[in-house]
Amino acid sequence: MKSVDQGAIAVVRQRMAQLRAAKQATEEPERVLDLRLVPAALAAWAVTLLGLYLGWWASALCAALALPLTVMLLFRPKSRTAAGMLLVCGIVVAVAAIVSIRVHHSHEHPLRDLAQRGTFAELRVAIGADPRPLRTQGYGGNPAGAGRVAVPAELLHADVPGSNAIPGDGERLLLLAPADQWSVLLPGQHVTARGKLVPAEQNDLTVAVLSVRGSPAQVSEPPWWQGAAETLRHGLREASGVLAPEPAGLVPALVVGDTRNLAERVIAEFRTAGLTHLLAVSGANLAIVCGAVLLACRLLRLGPRTSGLLAGLALVGFVILARPEPSVLRAAVMGAIALLALVVGRERSALPALTVAVLLLLIVDSDLAVAPGFALSVLATAALVVLAPRWTKSLRSKGVPVGIAEALAVPAAAHLATAPVVAALSGQVSIVAVLANLVVAPAVAPVTILGVAAAATAPLSTTVAEWLVRLAGPPAHWLVAAGRWAAKVPGGELSWPAGTTGGLLLAALTLGFLVLLRFQRLRSLLAAGMVLLLIILVPTRVIRPGWPVTGWAAVACDVGQGDAIVLATTEPGRAVVVDTGPGPGPVDACLRRLGVQRIPVVVLSHLHADHIGGLEAVLDGRAVGAVAVGTLRHPRWAAQQVDRLTRRAGVPVLVMEAGHRVQLPGLHLETLGPVRQPPEPAAESDSGTPINDASLVLRATTPAGRILLTGDVELAGQSALLSDNVDLTADVLKVPHHGSRSTLPTFLAAVRPRVALVSAGAGNRYGHPSPLVVDALTSAGTRVLRTDQDGDIAVVATEHGPAVARRGEPRSPPR
Repeated sequence: MKSVDQGAIAVVRQRMAQLRAAKQATEEPERVLDLRLVPAALAAWAVTLLGLYLGWWASALCAALALPLTVMLLFRPKSRTAAGMLLVCGIVVAVAAIVSIRVHHSHEHPLRDLAQRGTFAELRVAIGADPRPLRTQGYGGNPAGAGRVAVPAELLHADVPGSNAIPGDGERLLLLAPADQWSVLLPGQHVTARGKLVPAEQNDLTVAVLSVRGSPAQVSEPPWWQGAAETLRHGLREASGVLAPEPAGLVPALVVGDTRNLAERVIAEFRTAGLTHLLAVSGANLAIVCGAVLLACRLLRLGPRTSGLLAGLALVGFVILARPEPSVLRAAVMGAIALLALVVGRERSALPALTVAVLLLLIVDSDLAVAPGFALSVLATAALVVLAPRWTKSLRSKGVPVGIAEALAVPAAAHLATAPVVAALSGQVSIVAVLANLVVAPAVAPVTILGVAAAATAPLSTTVAEWLVRLAGPPAHWLVAAGRWAAKVPGGELSWPAGTTGGLLLAALTLGFLVLLRFQRLRSLLAAGMVLLLIILVPTRVIRPGWPVTGWAAVACDVGQGDAIVLATTEPGRAVVVDTGPGPGPVDACLRRLGVQRIPVVVLSHLHADHIGGLEAVLDGRAVGAVAVGTLRHPRWAAQQVDRLTRRAGVPVLVMEAGHRVQLPGLHLETLGPVRQPPEPAAESDSGTPINDASLVLRATTPAGRILLTGDVELAGQSALLSDNVDLTADVLKVPHHGSRSTLPTFLAAVRPRVALVSAGAGNRYGHPSPLVVDALTSAGTRVLRTDQDGDIAVVATEHGPAVARRGEPRSPPR
């Protein structure tokens, strides 16, 4: 009986095994990720970061610790675990040795010591990449997005007075140069530059920064491929001129990363909407171009070898078009991996290819370890080959059509993977980025393919290129409109701690989110948490955001290192704007939050970049009566920019002097200074204190009391106001020059404010506001608020005098 039972059990087991085998044969096999090389790539990245941030000794120490372990593992019995550890240790030794040598060579280079002393030098350099406008350096006399460019270069030879000749060995430099003379240079050209050496602030292998004076000298011819690329790029820019200005600037930016004609407002809106990646050459560009070639080959029934050859030629051609600089070459590697995952459908092979690419790129260029673009490329590509296929499969199993499933999974996976890096860089988390990328996805490929075709045909036929661009016009318009819509969504972005801490915090939350998704039972908990979050966020940030506060009379907008003050009238949606900050995005967002649509006058206290940089955004889409400036039209580039923007908007420019008054419902403006005609600066480069002292000083009488707006007036301008016995008393003071130490105690005593507003950028390198000024104000009983700490600050009228409210917080009276 026992033998019969055992035989029956054996038959049942055999039948069950057959059934399981049959079921597995009919089902799609589960693909297991090949993670063997991932620890090695992460270790190489970590070792490189240690060497760049801490010094050559840190990476050398890693090599010294890993070397004996590598030797021990060579003589251990072979096993999968031992082989994996041996691979990691061997790569750590190799990469650490390379990084140590490079960092030591960079730190010991003679130019680094000369830069610490601010020495003047003449350098022969090779241009390494396209000059890029200093869009984020709009402070003082330096224009935002114009005036100066940053030019990566490699040292060929250095001639420093009083020093021996310093031969160049390809050391990395950064040139800060005048845009009008240096922006036309192409990568690969050899030039001679003269200027002052200053220390490099980046944690990379850059030896020094040269603040260039004058034009490039002894300019060589560019390599033929760079000249060919510029011919094609120029043809694309010219052909794009048939479109409206914003789409015309977007097409070259989207196709080849050429943003020179792209409006600052579009750049700011794309940043808010989480679409900035579209404005740089990435693996997606190459995947689209090569994917189009493969699709055409499939329609023509060409064989796999021919298709692969043509796709490879398209890849090389696009790299030449977009310029074979490091970022483009990195994108080419990532694009090839993306094609491997999307076209071939073998993410098991794509992940090892990605890790090998990371290892090779870090070995070739150690600076990539600290490049945000490299991290974003790696994370986005990893999400494309790891998360997106699985999420697509999961959605398809629930009945979602394949096209919709991929359209949802790809942007969601890419955004989730890159969000920690974006948050660390910007201090914000976009909650509309996934939706925005989903909305623009259908338009990206047509613009890219038609733009590449227009660039390729422009040298042969301008007419054909223009017609191709016209075909790309509707999707380009759609991209601009979608970015603008997404940027205007109330509560579309959340403030987040910037820097490494904020990035690691969001990365931990992201990993936790992905872990929860793996467990069926925990998904319900996750869904409930998301619903609860929406219940909290929608009423507080969208339906009743709590901002602006009722009865606000003035708001100091948080625009970074610059000024932008909004003065309300008693008419809804109508306000005066005094200064516009260093860039278009922050001031535009502030005005949108306040609901300002009509502006009787925009007052520019003076023409420094951190006060006029957002003028284009203020004028765009709002009814502006006039732009008022002082009598000093300097710097010239700034005066020309104001004239150009106001002419394009059809807005007149008025000149204000001491004694001028503006009367509006609920608001009276009086110009107090400058009390003397400011002298013309001796030179264009003399753009600091003389122009600051020429700032318009305004007193605004509002329901909340008198508000003194001082621009950037410094010691001489303040002394002139005091010596002329100008009545400076006010309830609220906009502290001069972002709270710099160039403020007289007697000036503060003459104002006797109850509230002081300081407009400054978080972590600015100028030390604003000065602790001396803040202490002087607080010692006198003045409540000091700062935009770098408090964000937007509103002044509100109460029966007890002016109260203040910070964005998202209840109003409180001055102490």
